[in-house]
Amino acid sequence: MAERKTLKEQVLERFYAIPAVAQIWARRLAQQQELLPDGSIPFAPFAGPLRTARAALITTGGIHLPSQPPFDMEDPDGDAAYREIPGDIDPQSITITHKYYDHRDADADLNVIFPLAHFRDLVAQSVIGGLGPRHFGFMGHIDAGQVEILRRRTAPEVAAKLRADGVDFAFLTPA
Repeated sequence: MAERKTLKEQVLERFYAIPAVAQIWARRLAQQQELLPDGSIPFAPFAGPLRTARAALITTGGIHLPSQPPFDMEDPDGDAAYREIPGDIDPQSITITHKYYDHRDADADLNVIFPLAHFRDLVAQSVIGGLGPRHFGFMGHIDAGQVEILRRRTAPEVAAKLRADGVDFAFLTPA
């Protein structure tokens, strides 16, 4: 049975779904971030052929395995932790813990936020070379002190794991 949201949670969910509000919120967060010395945002374009590249999926949809602890829904600043999702997982065994977006569509079809089945098809069709042995689920609602934890600890940890797995590119799906 789906978790019932409070009226405040429902109002906030609808408020942040307004595109102009989301843009203002994103700009405010971006201004708080340290950029590169030249003021640019860190970005590494993909230059290799996809047919030989190894991919990994990353989502901010709050996905995890039932055996893993759910994301912290009590901290108003969110949860900067991540959950490793094995590459050979049956998507039917993945669950979602996230109250900051309406995930009814993702509950019905996980490919909406975690397109593992589609990426497996791309590998089978030789469009991409392969998938990494693990993927990563984050909670997208991260604010205040949790942002620093994400920037300084969890994001570098995941980046190191992606490098260790020989991943050439990561496909990020926001929620």
